[in-house]
Amino acid sequence: MIDISADHSSVGDDDGLCPIQLPGVVLRRCCVQVNGSDVRVERTSKSFGSFTALDDVSLDIRRGEFFSLLGPSGCGKTTLLRIIGGFEEPTEGRVFLDGVDVIPLPPNRRHVNTVFQNYALFPHLTVHENIAFPLRLRRVPDAEVSARVAEYLALVRLEGQEQKKPAQLSGGQKQRVAIARALINRPQVLLLDEPLSALDAKLRQQLLIELDAIHDQVGVTFIYVTHDQQEALSVSDRVAVMNAGRVLQIGRPYEIYEAPADRFVASFIGETNSANAEVLSVDGELVTLRTVELGEIWVTSSTPPEPGETVQFTVRPEKLRITNQMPQAAGPHVNLVSGTIDEPIYLGFQSKFFVKLENGYIMRVFKQHTKYLDEGPEIQWKDQVRVSWSAEDGYIVPSA
Repeated sequence: MIDISADHSSVGDDDGLCPIQLPGVVLRRCCVQVNGSDVRVERTSKSFGSFTALDDVSLDIRRGEFFSLLGPSGCGKTTLLRIIGGFEEPTEGRVFLDGVDVIPLPPNRRHVNTVFQNYALFPHLTVHENIAFPLRLRRVPDAEVSARVAEYLALVRLEGQEQKKPAQLSGGQKQRVAIARALINRPQVLLLDEPLSALDAKLRQQLLIELDAIHDQVGVTFIYVTHDQQEALSVSDRVAVMNAGRVLQIGRPYEIYEAPADRFVASFIGETNSANAEVLSVDGELVTLRTVELGEIWVTSSTPPEPGETVQFTVRPEKLRITNQMPQAAGPHVNLVSGTIDEPIYLGFQSKFFVKLENGYIMRVFKQHTKYLDEGPEIQWKDQVRVSWSAEDGYIVPSA
């Protein structure tokens, strides 16, 4: 077991930990221990000449949280990470770790370490010496260095690889070395700047699971930068969606996906069908909308807009039901449109359909394959189909 903080307390089992199972390895998951620091970014902006990389960003990251900064390239997420780490100075604003403003402090005095996209390993040093390097700088005794390196080699599953040079390692192994080196100094905050983007898709998924398990074990605050929505949604406690230097929404993964704050978040997170709409009437939480693309439709909203208001309607492809048979009588407040299969895409576990409605609008529909298809998917190209969804499955976002 790796003890990251000497002053934390725990309750429950003898060591406050419980086991979890990963492919080929048993790690021990931190169930009640929480280490690391609270991070607060307050009214922070950063300009490079006439270009504004960050525009008045404020957010709070909780102690021990796995927090992701998600957005397209150039949205400011890496700039924000570098400001937290001390590699960039903001044009305006402050950054607090446990209530202490760290802007005046250099990176080596912030109790923050960074895992970079390109690994940043020393090519002439062995795995052991790469991981030991931060301890060597602090002149830690050799016996303690050896013991600590062995612990972190076990943490990242690199036992037996300690005498290899980086050139002898795979991309995934190099990233494990970088993670171990970043953690061996026992930072309060670990910054991860798209650490898996250089890896192939299958290895990236595997290492993402392992990274989440490492976070659960060590319990420090992780701040993870990515442009990949699936990465952010699958491992994060909370996600901040960024665009054009601003934070558009902060929430738990299901909140970001199911209840996007605006049109950009709805379109950037996963896939969706959207339409401009005018509010015709409101009856409690039931809203009737008029759209050019879908005609008149129903949607429910806990904060319904006013009649006459212009809004944006969105519904996720997996919420839709599709059939090439005559449907049974629809239930109350079920929306129904008809069209033709413009493009069917078979993905094994599901099919993805592009349905062209009579007015030319293309709807995306996902159909999960829950039974054996001995004759292939039952819906084919050019089939006439009907698409339906409940009023409760759609969502209204501000049109702006």
